[in-house]
Amino acid sequence: MSEVPSGDGPTVILDLPGEADIPTNGTLSRVLYSDEQVRLVLFAFDEGQELTDHAAGSPAVVQVVSGRFRLTLGGEVVEADARAWVHMPAGLDHSVLALEPGHLLLTLLRGG
Repeated sequence: MSEVPSGDGPTVILDLPGEADIPTNGTLSRVLYSDEQVRLVLFAFDEGQELTDHAAGSPAVVQVVSGRFRLTLGGEVVEADARAWVHMPAGLDHSVLALEPGHLLLTLLRGG
């Protein structure tokens, strides 16, 4: 696991999947970075695990790092793999289902 430096220097994460092992029959989340403007959270999902319908209070970006997921975004359902990137406006109801073990990177945009 990488150490997140303090101060004004860059933060570099060279192996995103290595930051969170996929738990057997579970989901794990780990905050990788947080400041006044963004919060970066890595999720690790085993196959069949899900985050049920919810909404964020700020805009967010989801990037599939590994695996395959079914994302329900408002009324739209998409299957996404490691080529996918999604921007969600604040308040959009969404859910996530892991179709295979994998990682999602969530960036919450706090404004500023």
